[in-house]
Amino acid sequence: MQIRKLNKNDKPPIDLLFLADPSRKLIEEYLKRGACYIAEKNNKIIGVYILLPTKPNTIELVNIAVSEHEQGKGVGKQLIMDAIQKSTANGYKTIEVGTGNSSIGQLALYQKCGFRINSIDRDFFVRHYEEDIFENGIWCRDMIRLSQKLK
Repeated sequence: MQIRKLNKNDKPPIDLLFLADPSRKLIEEYLKRGACYIAEKNNKIIGVYILLPTKPNTIELVNIAVSEHEQGKGVGKQLIMDAIQKSTANGYKTIEVGTGNSSIGQLALYQKCGFRINSIDRDFFVRHYEEDIFENGIWCRDMIRLSQKLK
């Protein structure tokens, strides 16, 4: 697997990005402001993440997705570790990520990669999404915010 920054002339893998965020409007907004990285295997895109500078010395991992046939194989963890490495190399001191209160697997993965919960944005998904989101039988209402200090 190779991870590289998406070229300006390349189309972003919207279908993959939709796996992590159902809002086309939000995806298009942060694609304009952030840097998109793709993971390729056998010349096929199997993963994606976007890094978005948010405040001085801080960057946010705003969308990370792995194609369904590659899930459960460690690709997500490799993408997260690559995002951490690139953020550190670019001089950022903190990396943040947010996920839904119903995203049990993602919450576990982020913590395994060194992130710690630092806040909850109550009713984030109620305010920013037109339709209710249900995942793992749980109504996704709140954004769980996690962060990690970089070396």
